[in-house]
Amino acid sequence: MSIHSSMENKSDQGFMASYLDALGLVERLHRLLLDVIKDEFERLGIIDVNAVQALLLFNIGENEVTAGELKSRGYYQGSNVSYNLKKLVEMGYMHHQRCEIDRRSVRVRLTQRGREICDIVEELFSRHADGLQSKAVLNTDGIDEITTALRRVERYWTDQIRYIY
Repeated sequence: MSIHSSMENKSDQGFMASYLDALGLVERLHRLLLDVIKDEFERLGIIDVNAVQALLLFNIGENEVTAGELKSRGYYQGSNVSYNLKKLVEMGYMHHQRCEIDRRSVRVRLTQRGREICDIVEELFSRHADGLQSKAVLNTDGIDEITTALRRVERYWTDQIRYIY
Protein backbone atom coordinates (compact mmCIF):
# COMPACT_ATOMS: atom_id res chain seq x y z
CA MET A 1 0.00 0.00 0.00
CA SER A 2 1.43 3.38 -0.95
CA ILE A 3 1.69 6.31 1.45
CA HIS A 4 -0.81 8.24 -0.70
CA SER A 5 -3.50 5.53 -0.57
CA SER A 6 -2.87 5.10 3.16
CA MET A 7 -3.45 8.83 3.69
CA GLU A 8 -6.62 8.72 1.58
CA ASN A 9 -7.89 5.75 3.58
CA LYS A 10 -7.32 7.63 6.85
CA SER A 11 -9.06 10.66 5.38
CA ASP A 12 -12.01 8.49 4.28
CA GLN A 13 -12.14 6.89 7.75
CA GLY A 14 -12.07 10.35 9.33
CA PHE A 15 -14.93 11.52 7.15
CA MET A 16 -16.93 8.36 7.92
CA ALA A 17 -16.39 8.86 11.66
CA SER A 18 -17.49 12.48 11.39
CA TYR A 19 -20.52 11.48 9.30
CA LEU A 20 -21.58 8.89 11.87
CA ASP A 21 -21.07 11.45 14.63
CA ALA A 22 -23.27 13.92 12.72
CA LEU A 23 -25.98 11.27 12.23
CA GLY A 24 -25.98 10.50 15.95
CA LEU A 25 -26.18 14.21 16.71
CA VAL A 26 -29.19 14.67 14.42
CA GLU A 27 -30.97 11.79 16.20
CA ARG A 28 -30.11 13.15 19.65
CA LEU A 29 -31.17 16.67 18.71
CA HIS A 30 -34.57 15.42 17.53
CA ARG A 31 -35.10 13.53 20.80
CA LEU A 32 -33.92 16.57 22.77
CA LEU A 33 -36.32 18.80 20.87
CA LEU A 34 -39.18 16.50 21.85
CA ASP A 35 -37.96 16.53 25.48
CA VAL A 36 -37.77 20.34 25.49
CA ILE A 37 -41.35 20.56 24.21
CA LYS A 38 -42.51 17.91 26.69
CA ASP A 39 -40.89 19.79 29.59
CA GLU A 40 -42.53 23.06 28.52
CA PHE A 41 -45.95 21.44 28.41
CA GLU A 42 -45.43 19.76 31.79
CA ARG A 43 -44.35 23.12 33.24
CA LEU A 44 -47.59 24.63 31.93
CA GLY A 45 -49.67 21.72 33.22
CA ILE A 46 -50.72 20.59 29.75
CA ILE A 47 -50.72 16.80 29.90
CA ASP A 48 -53.18 15.70 27.21
CA VAL A 49 -50.91 16.56 24.25
CA ASN A 50 -47.55 14.87 23.77
CA ALA A 51 -44.50 16.52 22.19
CA VAL A 52 -44.96 14.84 18.81
CA GLN A 53 -48.58 16.04 18.66
CA ALA A 54 -47.59 19.57 19.72
CA LEU A 55 -44.94 19.68 16.98
CA LEU A 56 -47.51 18.38 14.49
CA LEU A 57 -49.90 21.19 15.46
CA PHE A 58 -47.06 23.71 15.13
CA ASN A 59 -46.09 22.41 11.67
CA ILE A 60 -49.67 22.61 10.44
CA GLY A 61 -50.16 26.11 11.81
CA GLU A 62 -52.70 28.10 9.82
CA ASN A 63 -52.73 25.62 6.94
CA GLU A 64 -55.40 23.12 5.98
CA VAL A 65 -53.71 19.87 4.98
CA THR A 66 -54.15 16.15 4.43
CA ALA A 67 -52.14 13.43 6.14
CA GLY A 68 -50.64 12.67 2.75
CA GLU A 69 -49.37 16.22 2.41
CA LEU A 70 -47.67 16.00 5.81
CA LYS A 71 -46.05 12.71 4.78
CA SER A 72 -44.97 14.03 1.38
CA ARG A 73 -43.40 17.10 2.99
CA GLY A 74 -41.28 14.66 4.92
CA TYR A 75 -42.51 15.62 8.38
CA TYR A 76 -44.00 12.31 9.50
CA GLN A 77 -44.26 8.59 8.88
CA GLY A 78 -47.58 7.22 7.65
CA SER A 79 -49.07 5.40 10.62
CA ASN A 80 -47.62 7.91 13.08
CA VAL A 81 -49.27 10.91 11.42
CA SER A 82 -52.62 9.13 10.93
CA TYR A 83 -52.75 8.02 14.57
CA ASN A 84 -51.81 11.45 15.91
CA LEU A 85 -54.22 13.32 13.64
CA LYS A 86 -57.04 11.02 14.77
CA LYS A 87 -56.16 11.61 18.44
CA LEU A 88 -55.93 15.38 17.95
CA VAL A 89 -59.34 15.44 16.27
CA GLU A 90 -60.82 13.35 19.12
CA MET A 91 -59.32 15.73 21.71
CA GLY A 92 -60.68 18.82 19.94
CA TYR A 93 -57.39 20.27 18.71
CA MET A 94 -58.23 19.81 15.04
CA HIS A 95 -61.20 19.92 12.69
CA HIS A 96 -61.42 17.32 9.95
CA GLN A 97 -63.47 17.23 6.80
CA ARG A 98 -63.64 14.85 3.84
CA CYS A 99 -62.37 16.33 0.60
CA GLU A 100 -65.09 17.18 -1.90
CA ILE A 101 -63.06 15.83 -4.82
CA ASP A 102 -61.42 12.75 -3.28
CA ARG A 103 -63.76 11.32 -0.61
CA ARG A 104 -60.97 9.03 0.67
CA SER A 105 -58.91 12.03 1.68
CA VAL A 106 -59.49 14.02 4.86
CA ARG A 107 -58.39 17.62 5.29
CA VAL A 108 -57.49 18.87 8.75
CA ARG A 109 -57.00 22.30 10.29
CA LEU A 110 -56.47 23.55 13.81
CA THR A 111 -59.30 24.51 16.12
CA GLN A 112 -58.87 27.47 18.46
CA ARG A 113 -57.58 25.03 21.05
CA GLY A 114 -55.04 23.69 18.52
CA ARG A 115 -53.90 27.23 17.71
CA GLU A 116 -53.24 27.81 21.41
CA ILE A 117 -50.89 24.80 21.45
CA CYS A 118 -49.26 26.05 18.24
CA ASP A 119 -48.72 29.46 19.89
CA ILE A 120 -47.09 27.87 22.95
CA VAL A 121 -44.60 26.00 20.74
CA GLU A 122 -43.94 29.14 18.69
CA GLU A 123 -43.30 31.12 21.89
CA LEU A 124 -40.92 28.41 23.13
CA PHE A 125 -38.98 28.43 19.85
CA SER A 126 -38.85 32.23 19.89
CA ARG A 127 -37.38 32.21 23.42
CA HIS A 128 -34.81 29.66 22.32
CA ALA A 129 -33.86 31.68 19.23
CA ASP A 130 -33.41 34.76 21.40
CA GLY A 131 -31.36 32.77 23.93
CA LEU A 132 -29.08 31.27 21.27
CA GLN A 133 -28.29 34.77 20.02
CA SER A 134 -28.07 36.61 23.34
CA LYS A 135 -25.79 33.95 24.87
CA ALA A 136 -23.66 33.94 21.70
CA VAL A 137 -24.27 30.23 21.10
CA LEU A 138 -25.08 31.00 17.45
CA ASN A 139 -25.30 34.10 15.31
CA THR A 140 -27.12 34.55 12.00
CA ASP A 141 -24.14 33.31 9.98
CA GLY A 142 -23.80 30.21 12.17
CA ILE A 143 -27.44 29.19 11.90
CA ASP A 144 -27.37 29.86 8.15
CA GLU A 145 -24.31 27.58 7.76
CA ILE A 146 -26.01 24.80 9.73
CA THR A 147 -29.21 25.14 7.73
CA THR A 148 -27.35 25.14 4.41
CA ALA A 149 -25.38 22.02 5.36
CA LEU A 150 -28.49 20.19 6.57
CA ARG A 151 -30.38 21.09 3.37
CA ARG A 152 -27.53 19.62 1.33
CA VAL A 153 -27.71 16.37 3.28
CA GLU A 154 -31.52 16.36 2.91
CA ARG A 155 -31.18 16.83 -0.84
CA TYR A 156 -28.57 14.05 -1.06
CA TRP A 157 -30.71 11.61 0.93
CA THR A 158 -33.81 12.51 -1.10
CA ASP A 159 -31.87 11.83 -4.29
CA GLN A 160 -30.75 8.46 -2.88
CA ILE A 161 -34.37 7.47 -2.21
CA ARG A 162 -35.45 8.55 -5.67
CA TYR A 163 -32.53 6.64 -7.19
CA ILE A 164 -33.68 3.41 -5.51
CA TYR A 165 -37.12 3.57 -7.14
